[in-house]
Amino acid sequence: MAGLTCAIESSEVGRKVVLVERGPCIGGRIVQMHKYFPKLCPPTCGFEINLKRIRKNRNIDVLTLSKVEKVTGKKGNYEVTIRQLPRLVNDNCTACGECEKVCPVTRSDDFNYGLSETKAIYLPHQMAYPMRFAIDGNVCDRCGACVKACKYEAIDLEMEARTHTVRVPSIVVATGWKPYDASKIDNLKYGIYKDIVTNVQFERMAALNGPTKGKILRPSDNKEPNSVIFVQCAGSRDENHLPYCSAVCCLASMKHATYIREQNPNANAYIFYIDIRTPGVYEDFYTKVSQNPGVTFIKGKVADITQNEEGRLVARAEDVLSGKQTSQTADLIVLACGMVPEGCDNLPVDVDQNGFMIAGDLYPVGVAKRPIDVSGTTQDATAAALLAMQKP
Repeated sequence: MAGLTCAIESSEVGRKVVLVERGPCIGGRIVQMHKYFPKLCPPTCGFEINLKRIRKNRNIDVLTLSKVEKVTGKKGNYEVTIRQLPRLVNDNCTACGECEKVCPVTRSDDFNYGLSETKAIYLPHQMAYPMRFAIDGNVCDRCGACVKACKYEAIDLEMEARTHTVRVPSIVVATGWKPYDASKIDNLKYGIYKDIVTNVQFERMAALNGPTKGKILRPSDNKEPNSVIFVQCAGSRDENHLPYCSAVCCLASMKHATYIREQNPNANAYIFYIDIRTPGVYEDFYTKVSQNPGVTFIKGKVADITQNEEGRLVARAEDVLSGKQTSQTADLIVLACGMVPEGCDNLPVDVDQNGFMIAGDLYPVGVAKRPIDVSGTTQDATAAALLAMQKP
């Protein structure tokens, strides 16, 4: 959302923009969300409007599957070298899907955070831009079945990487974030018990275009959970992992609790937290969720998770408010993993001790410089667009 917003706002006032995207389509992590907080509206409507603005705009050159390899020069006159990997699918693609039907190779679906699989040739998602299939060159065995199936001659298995060199006066860094690796948090048992998932995986489970078509189900048996535990600060605010607050986790888990209650009014949600952080206008959202009779807040950091003889999960913690040890049993546990900046390789930038970019001659936006929500990101990106258009 940061890069998309900045590109659109800059281009619509007449500036030429090169939008460099490392994935096969633009949109970042917002298109993987089911709903935004606090309005609980889907991101697809806003994303569709942004796509329309891009399609109508000839000032934006979108380079997918690309990465900046080198930056030389100075503010006002940069030379940027961009490496673009081969998509192996050309502009003839109509996204008909005939190629996918015959592909014999499968891969883990990163759009669904590994909860499902796609073929080696795949459409990233239903609103992908560009609306074209892509081939994962790391798993494709070049069997040629897709080439034979495509009547539009859209597949080119001999396509090679390209190098682009552009001159620009300003560079905006919108490299985004990735979820913290929950398997590094030993006491939370992610990867050991099937019914422990991360918050981003849970978001995909609730999404209508997700691996379960919007139905929240336990991975172990595909049954609907009647109780769900949300573990806050899974990695965040922990000197052994991420020493900072990731800003959105509390609000995301409260949003997730509403998903459970909407799908199953008899289900219970338990939110274990260190501190509830809902700054500014989001306090009303916290009040609303806390008044939901099926949502219980427990002030305590989960110390351990085990599985009982019935196969249900048990979370143990110290209830800070009572000063007593407490445990809670549930069918599903969701870890609110923190936000980690993706990094700024090959860019002339400085970063702080946590990997967030420090503003200098290049303009960082969104989670490239700090944990921030979508609303704050769009404001931040608009401001960066204005700065980037100023003469040095």
